[in-house]
Amino acid sequence: MCLLVFAYNSHPDYYLILAANRDEFYERPTRSARFWPESPSILAGKDLAGGGTWLGLHRDGRISALTNHRDMAGHDPDAKSRGELPTTFLESRDEPEDFLAGLNRSDDPYNGYNLIAGTLSSLCHYSNRE
Repeated sequence: MCLLVFAYNSHPDYYLILAANRDEFYERPTRSARFWPESPSILAGKDLAGGGTWLGLHRDGRISALTNHRDMAGHDPDAKSRGELPTTFLESRDEPEDFLAGLNRSDDPYNGYNLIAGTLSSLCHYSNRE
C-alpha cells in the first residue's frame, strides 16, 4: 500500500511536512529523486516504465503526490500510467483547483488513484474512485 502523510500550514516554520512511501509492484524499475535532465525544474523520483513520478516538486514551489487505489479486480493493464498526472501538474502553470477540475471533466483513462496538487498558497486532493 502506498502511504502519504502530511501536515499543511500547521507548523510555524514549515509550509509543508511530508512523509511518503512508494509500495508499488517491486519489479517496476525506478530512479531515485533528482532534478530531471529533461525538465530541470522538477525534483522527483522517476518511474522508468511509465515515465512519470509518484512524488515531485517544482522549483517554483509546486508539489504533487500520487497514491494508487488498489483494486486488482478492476485493474486495466492497458490503462495510461498514473505517474503522468503529477508530472503534468508540475510542468503546468494551472492552479491546483483548476488542474484537478480538468481531470474531473475528462474521460478517465487511468486505474484508481488519489492525487495531491499544491502550490505555496493552495493544496488540493482528487480521487477518481469513490
